[in-house]
Amino acid sequence: MDASNTPPTSAFSRITRRFFRDITFKKLLSILIGTAIASFGLYNIHQRTGITEGGILGTILLINHWFGISPSIATPVLDFCCYGLAFHYLGGEFLKLAILSTLSFSGFFRIWERFPPVLPDLSPYPIAAAVLGALFIGTGVGLVVRQGGSSSGDDALALTISHITRCRISVAYLATDLTVLLLSLTYISWKRIAYSLITVTISSWLIDWIQNFGSPSSKKTSQ
Repeated sequence: MDASNTPPTSAFSRITRRFFRDITFKKLLSILIGTAIASFGLYNIHQRTGITEGGILGTILLINHWFGISPSIATPVLDFCCYGLAFHYLGGEFLKLAILSTLSFSGFFRIWERFPPVLPDLSPYPIAAAVLGALFIGTGVGLVVRQGGSSSGDDALALTISHITRCRISVAYLATDLTVLLLSLTYISWKRIAYSLITVTISSWLIDWIQNFGSPSSKKTSQ
């Protein structure tokens, strides 16, 4: 059969099968659960209480404040830059999982937006919001990163730094987060930064713990 006469649906199905060929059900399920948890926490806690993360999210807010560049423009530019860097060092398999994770995260966030928040408003209790928000983000992103994926440019950048420097991923996350949080002091009060620091510290440690849980290196550390 002439390739030019191949039905579009057939070509699409081939591309889909090729995309999911090396993605096991366990890996897919872990990514779906992880992105669902992380997006749930972002919608129900971070977005309502003003407790922010560092990394790309904080950079976007910083750029918007000082240069007036819309997040709708800055977000894809920064994410694609991070993904391009990660692709160079981590390969095509990472990029494939990153695309899947990002689409899943966006899809779940879209679902949560269709309903009112289901958790109490923790705005009067910023410390509780910082800790609980970190648990959601750390658990969700940890499940995604454990499978080799990335739900945002933050994860891609941290994984790349960890790969290049051979440091733990928690150190890579903290390095990028602290840099952005310090720069954010130029327009955000130190109290808000302090609560955000609690969030990034807990979430970074939790991501690292989940990613390395059960690995030989983690067993040696615990002994």
